Amino acid sequence: MHRFAIMSAVLLRRFTRTAVVSLALVVGACGLVFPDNMQRFTPAKAGVASADPRATQAGLDVLAAGGNAFDAAVAVAATLGVVEPSSSGFGGGGFFLLYEADSDRYRFIDARETAPAAATHDMYLDADGNPVKGLTVSGPLAAGIPGEPAGMVYLAENFGTKPLAELLAPAIYHAENGFPMSRRALLGLRFRKNSVKQSPAMADVFLPGGELPAEGDVIRQPDLAATLRRLAAQGADGYYKGETARLLVDGVRAAGGIWTLDDLANYTVVERDPLVTSYRGMKVVTAPLPSSGGIVLAQVFNFLDGYSDEQLAGVQGQHLLIEAMRRAYRDRALYLGDTDFVDVPVQRLISRDYMDAQRADVSLTRATPSSALEGIPDDGSSGDQTTHFSIIDTDGNRVAATITVNTWYGAAFVPPGTGVILNNEMDDFSIKPGVPNEFELVGAEANSVAPGKRPLSSMSPTFLESDRGVAIVGTPGGSRIITMVLRSALAWLNGATAEDMVSMKRFHHQYLPDRVSYEAGAFTAADIAALQAMGHNLKEEPRPFGNMNVVTWDTSANRVTSASDPRGEGEGRVY
Repeated sequence: MHRFAIMSAVLLRRFTRTAVVSLALVVGACGLVFPDNMQRFTPAKAGVASADPRATQAGLDVLAAGGNAFDAAVAVAATLGVVEPSSSGFGGGGFFLLYEADSDRYRFIDARETAPAAATHDMYLDADGNPVKGLTVSGPLAAGIPGEPAGMVYLAENFGTKPLAELLAPAIYHAENGFPMSRRALLGLRFRKNSVKQSPAMADVFLPGGELPAEGDVIRQPDLAATLRRLAAQGADGYYKGETARLLVDGVRAAGGIWTLDDLANYTVVERDPLVTSYRGMKVVTAPLPSSGGIVLAQVFNFLDGYSDEQLAGVQGQHLLIEAMRRAYRDRALYLGDTDFVDVPVQRLISRDYMDAQRADVSLTRATPSSALEGIPDDGSSGDQTTHFSIIDTDGNRVAATITVNTWYGAAFVPPGTGVILNNEMDDFSIKPGVPNEFELVGAEANSVAPGKRPLSSMSPTFLESDRGVAIVGTPGGSRIITMVLRSALAWLNGATAEDMVSMKRFHHQYLPDRVSYEAGAFTAADIAALQAMGHNLKEEPRPFGNMNVVTWDTSANRVTSASDPRGEGEGRVY
């Protein structure tokens, strides 16, 4: 494993600072309870959990060299963009949820992709108004303007302590020297092989000789390394202007895309206020629009809060949780979109009164057909192609980051000379009301295509705070991201460990299609029979979904734990 000039004395450095008061104050304000002798303290260790051991190591190396959690987040995100190309990268975007211990402040960095200026409302429909198959999935027309490079630069410049070039060094090393093709990355490449063949610059790297590589074969990306060197030397201008921008735009337009140099030059990161809600003494700090995660989580918590613990136990509790998911995802489809373009009644949707009214027509013993709810008509994959990482440092700074290129390998297109795999986030728009996207989500006009608009997302980086301490949570999973974060939050409230949260079996309902998808083992045979008798339509998925990464800080024991999902190939470690 490559390391980056870290002196042994630095590796042994302890970060505990008994004089720091700020975190103790915010933790007290959040309802966290410390023993009397631990009123002023910070985490005894730092923790990093990510989807790849090399990315986790990059984050730990930065922390060991004196960087903070925000520095580590840049190194982790950049390394993932190289060694986990199926899930995220420099042609994608994402969200970074931050907690600054010194200022006792939560921050939310929106580095979501935007629609090009030439995008139009009906650009993916044919002359008869029907969707053109594949147009939002493969090729450059499917790609929004990337935000992740700008997000990493923004983090480094506004929150970090280390030079950007130092933080990108691990990613550049792995791009130049290569990484072994993993089982998961190969699975996605096999799925997208035909699309990758249509992009010569991508096929040269990922389909050597026109064939799939074997697991363990070394993948080298010299063009991407050159792109990262320009980013490291020039900051955002090294990607959004100059040589890289010209190569990106020339490659996109030559293959039928609509990007312009102005699209790249005009891209901006947006800071937004995180959405904060609570449930039975647990504070939940999570993602605002254009993520739908925060609103859906708040709605489900408000829905469940109207029932007793006894009513939420056993099969009846599973039934009520499904009914909550159904109604929250219906509202996601009807109302949610980029608030810079549309008015969304956020405060009404997350109010307790609103969900009290939603609860009024719920039976304790019978499922509500989605068709019985006023909403969007059904007009018509499991997702683990995004990535998430969680970090805490020994000053108490935290990062929950979910980043993506959308589906496996995004648009499966690389503009020549860049090494950058483009996203296919345009598929996250509602290209026509009631038409499902790749994750079977439907939407309405609030999430329609418009120039400069950010598509609605399910990415839900989240902090959970209770008298137990802090949990930093998130996962890939497409439309299922929110319900995975939801169930991990409920588990945390009931005493689950970080390992429990990443390992627990999962189930999901998203309004349309009207079915409960679940992993093998999520329900017992008796549960399945009882839920079906209530009228629920259940479908066991052929393979597991999600790839959760969690870091927890148990404040009573001052113990940091880092855990990575056993479904994936990641690693959680503490330092």
